[in-house]
Amino acid sequence: MRQPIRVFLLVEAAAFAAAALAHSGVLVNGYEHQQARIAESLTALVLLAGLALSWLHPAWTRQAAIAAQGFALLGTLVGLFTIALGVGPQTAPDVAYHLGVLAVLVWGLVAAARAPAGDARRHA
Repeated sequence: MRQPIRVFLLVEAAAFAAAALAHSGVLVNGYEHQQARIAESLTALVLLAGLALSWLHPAWTRQAAIAAQGFALLGTLVGLFTIALGVGPQTAPDVAYHLGVLAVLVWGLVAAARAPAGDARRHA
């Protein structure tokens, strides 16, 4: 059976890992930014920790997803704020990434919030 909350966590973690690799110069040159790489790597790890908790303690899936995605959402909003201030990377791909991941995080949070508490098998 598919686990929509776990899928959200996995896709989000992959998106943050890809962004970290882009900002480290591994995926593409010219977009290196150390602070962004660190923040995105940490966020990917937090999302993966939420995913791991959902497998180790299925009854915690909802709470782990809300906590991990909430952390990621806060970090994404900080990233958008730094873009707006001119502190962080301001390229079109950075802006598009932040807006896209923001939408997915909100969608994932809504799915997790609507899931029955303590039941990892049933999701909205």
